[in-house]
Amino acid sequence: MNIHGNIAYYIYMPIPYYPEFTPVALELKGDLHPHLSLTQDGVSEFTFANLYLFRHRYHYTVAMGPEESFIISGERDGKKFFMTPCASPGREILESLFSDHDYWKNIPESVIKTERENLERWGIQTGEDRDNFDYLYLRDDLAELEGKKYHKKRNLVNAFNNAYPNHGIRPLRGDLIPDAFTVLEGWKRDKGKDGDYAAAREALELYGILNLKGSVFYVDEKPAGWCLGESIAKGRSFAVHFEKALDEYKGIYQYMNQAFAASLPRFFTWINREQDLGDPGLRQAKETYRPCGYVKKYTGIKQ
Repeated sequence: MNIHGNIAYYIYMPIPYYPEFTPVALELKGDLHPHLSLTQDGVSEFTFANLYLFRHRYHYTVAMGPEESFIISGERDGKKFFMTPCASPGREILESLFSDHDYWKNIPESVIKTERENLERWGIQTGEDRDNFDYLYLRDDLAELEGKKYHKKRNLVNAFNNAYPNHGIRPLRGDLIPDAFTVLEGWKRDKGKDGDYAAAREALELYGILNLKGSVFYVDEKPAGWCLGESIAKGRSFAVHFEKALDEYKGIYQYMNQAFAASLPRFFTWINREQDLGDPGLRQAKETYRPCGYVKKYTGIKQ
């Protein structure tokens, strides 16, 4: 692929049919993005941007499955897994996949509901993967923070507004990317570790090509934070993939959460703030925002 300004020129690379796989690359966006954006469950991992940005961490490759579905193969901690974003690929392909993969990851709830009896009959044991449930919030709840249950969050936002009266939010544009980079470098310095730094930086560099939307937040005209995500679940939900801020501004994350939710179009019913990965502190933080539900995901193993 060649990039000139904001225009990307692709060399078309067809996705091979299973059992052949090819690495996830920008050239595959035209095939993958339209289908993945229409998946009904709204699993945050099942977007082209997410797969592409974390392709190195999980060594993602992709193959075509039956009826224009896709099979994603990955690896983590020495274990191979596969994912099926669009549908179950059927018994024959599942048998083959389990022959060289350790487990089936991120099985959508819709597949469990429609295929549970078949999976049991085929000797595939499934179970909830709680650490990877996506947290769902009503957009209006996060934007308005009304009622007793949001009293503490509302106080933190008000405290931020009082402490930093000259603050603001701007939609992410190309000319604001350097400001977002400044925040990202400061965030990395504050944390003392890389985390998802590489993926976040690439997301900023390619936000237009990857169809990502976001905002940059300012205090006294200085960049203080940014967030970036995309529409999922047939446009009903917005997934926040990245949220970075400078620790020197107390309450910045609570302010960003509220202000960004308020800035989103009202046709988004939900905001998906992704998973807690089993981290107790992160789980507690996500629960304090009172999720209205979860995007459940399941893991499958062959007995």
